[in-house]
Amino acid sequence: MEKNHFLGKLIGLVILSAILVLLGTLLGSIGASWDLQGADQTVLFDIRLPRSLGAYLAGALLGLAGGIAQSLFRNPLADPYLLGSASGALLGVGGILCFAYLGNSWLEIIGLNGGAFLGAFIGVLASLVLAGGYRSSLRLLLSGVVISVILGAANSLFTFIRPDLFQSIQSFMLGNTTLLNWSGVEIMGIALLLCLLVTLIISPALDALSLGENTARTLGLPLDQLRLILIGVLALATGCAVAQTGLVAFVGLAAPHLVRKLSGGRQRVQLVFSSLGGGILLLSSDLMARTLFAPIEIPVGVVTAVLGGIYLLALLRRTPVGARL
Repeated sequence: MEKNHFLGKLIGLVILSAILVLLGTLLGSIGASWDLQGADQTVLFDIRLPRSLGAYLAGALLGLAGGIAQSLFRNPLADPYLLGSASGALLGVGGILCFAYLGNSWLEIIGLNGGAFLGAFIGVLASLVLAGGYRSSLRLLLSGVVISVILGAANSLFTFIRPDLFQSIQSFMLGNTTLLNWSGVEIMGIALLLCLLVTLIISPALDALSLGENTARTLGLPLDQLRLILIGVLALATGCAVAQTGLVAFVGLAAPHLVRKLSGGRQRVQLVFSSLGGGILLLSSDLMARTLFAPIEIPVGVVTAVLGGIYLLALLRRTPVGARL
């Protein structure tokens, strides 16, 4: 009975996702396109469909990463950017933009997406090194904050050296879905499948960690190795999403909260629902970003920040003082 209950919720989220992808394909800043022939066919299948699928997959990756972060650190306010991945990605983009004019061929090969992805992994790796490993979640969390500050300062140095890059870097910081294409959709689709598969296999470790680290160790689970794998999945999911869409705020933080009551406290269900919820949240925000002030499009990160902030404020008002979110 309980299994059918969760299956019904899963089907409902998948149907909502499909409806949003359809709306994202039909609606845009220049209005609705209903003609599947002629010029509209190019707009629908070469621009809007990959953009909608890409926005959904990026949101799903961030939602999954947010669910992992909150479970791994046992902190309901943890998000995918805590371990320095966001500031690292921004530094990678800033570095590519700042030094591309030197004519280095390897910079051209890496590109902005590759720079963001590489920077995100460097940020996470630096946090691990500073924390002296991955065995202390609190130490790792604090190290991520320190690395974010250091890499953020380095990125400010790039904008000081090249003031003309400020607008490009600012666009990356606010999130951008307009450049999503089929290549990005393919990369994020493969990354999402891989991350979901690995996470679901080792999700019992998160169930054990929810009982406390000492209790989890008495169950005989190799927590240190499983924690490292989860950090790797978190970095991969965040890096792939950020490389394609920039720093989209609040999706990874808000998505797990939006679906928490639907999961019934089961980590495996919670992570799947967080992924679906993240995709729904980001694609819904993208639809609003391109239609609210059409034909002008606003950065999708602005919409997610407003929606996520309003939701979390409402959540805080409903939560008694001293209670868990």
